[in-house]
Amino acid sequence: MKAVILAGGKGTRLYPYTVSLPKPLVPIGEKPIIEIMLRQLHRAGVRDVTVSVGHLAEIMISFLGDGSQFDMNIEYVREDEPLGTVGPLRLVKDLPENFLLMNGDVLTNLSYENLFESHVASGARISISAYKKKVNIDLGVLVSSSGRVTEYLEKPTYTYDVSMGVYAMNRSVLSHIPEGRYFDFPMLIHALLSAGELVRTFPFDGVWFDIGRPADYEEAQKTFAELGERILPG
Repeated sequence: MKAVILAGGKGTRLYPYTVSLPKPLVPIGEKPIIEIMLRQLHRAGVRDVTVSVGHLAEIMISFLGDGSQFDMNIEYVREDEPLGTVGPLRLVKDLPENFLLMNGDVLTNLSYENLFESHVASGARISISAYKKKVNIDLGVLVSSSGRVTEYLEKPTYTYDVSMGVYAMNRSVLSHIPEGRYFDFPMLIHALLSAGELVRTFPFDGVWFDIGRPADYEEAQKTFAELGERILPG
């Protein structure tokens, strides 16, 4: 398996932690997030990784090096201008038929191997790891029809299947990604659906954090302190 890790963003939502560090190098426990991810990928059988870098790229490259410290081969593509969440794929040479793509700030105990094998067997263009996320609305919600209130919901909780920021992809998706300009994951999904291509979910109900904001980061720290052995055994 090959993995591509997106690590070029500025991490503005996680200020002040990302003032002097790329977000994937912010520590969880004693290790940067991206090191935890790399060690998990290694356990899943991944040895070939491409990291897309941009903001504070030299710090990222200096820390990860050529990957030998993780018993992996790490190469880099550089975003001179932000290319979005899938635009950098056009910079990666020799992508295999199927590969993993992930954001560089995800803390999870998802089985990358199971995701990849399920994706290949399905024949899908993309498999999106999906997590059931509860969203609390701290307001009274009105249900109405033609201006007439039919129901009042006080501070309801809704549950949605959300993208975890970890994907398995088929190389054919590159034909839908323009070269040299910004292109986000939602744009790719819309293009694939318009073309009638198969996009599927890979449901997951374990540990998952999208470390986007300080509150998420603090919660991830607590969870790792309690469940670190489940996330990174040994």
